This record gives sequence, structure tokens and C-alpha cells, in this order.
Amino acid sequence: MKKLLLFLVLISNSMFSQMPDISNVWLNNGKAYKGTIGNESQQIKLKIEISEQDRKNDQEYFVSGYTQVDSNYTRFEGKLKIKKYKDSGKKGTVYGEYELAEEYKGKHSGMFTGKFVYTFRWDKNSEKIIAQNIVLNGNWKSYDDTMNFKTAINNQ
Repeated sequence: MKKLLLFLVLISNSMFSQMPDISNVWLNNGKAYKGTIGNESQQIKLKIEISEQDRKNDQEYFVSGYTQVDSNYTRFEGKLKIKKYKDSGKKGTVYGEYELAEEYKGKHSGMFTGKFVYTFRWDKNSEKIIAQNIVLNGNWKSYDDTMNFKTAINNQ
């Protein structure tokens, strides 16, 4: 009976444990993410201006901001979903998926989808993150299905 009770307590603790709110991480200290899009490695900027943790699913974050390729500036909304977390003491890694929908502005607007990896080092003395890297790898597909490009974007 004691083993069953202990087992139930452990399960309930893991079921009701709250993911810490890391919504400020996606804001990248107010800086734009930079990367490439397409076969010719055209430069892209992606800036997240709003990031909020989903109240019903603490593994998801709603984000909005804008993308810029050349003079094409487009607003987007979307979400980041955490799928897995690894902690090795001083270093942590968060794996997930993203989906960002640009507002419709004709041929050069579409949807970003892909996977992200967020790595960081933790300073136990100051209890702060001292180095972090966010990489978003995926695709951008135009709403009219005429264009589909690989993307590689990061916070550096």
C-alpha cells in the first residue's frame, strides 16, 4: 500500500509540475534574429516583439513580430512548442517546433515551419543564463504554393 501511495504522489507531482515561463528568451534581448532564406542564401531578419506562455499548455509560446527580406517587411504571428528538454548541469538544451504565419501581402508572404534548438549555459553562483544560442531551421512556403525555401535563422 505504501508503494502504491508513493507511486501516486510521484505521478501527481510530475503531472502538475509547471514549466517555468521562459517567454523572455524568445525576445532575444530586443534584437532581431538573422539568417538566410532560399537557394541563394538571401538575408532574412526575424524580430519577435511579443512572447507569451500559453496558460493552458505551458510548453507552448505565442509570439508575434515581423520578418524582413530586402525591402519586404511583413508582420507574423505564431507559436513555439517545446518538445524535449535536456539538462546536463551547467548546460541545458530545449528542442521544439515552430510555426509562424505572415500576414497576407501577396506573393511574398507565407508560413515558416520547422524545428528549433535552444542551448544555454547556467551559472549556479549567479543563478543566471550566461550564454545562449537559438537556432531555427525549417522552411518558408508562400500561401499560393509557388515558392518553397529552406531557412536557417539564429539569434547571433
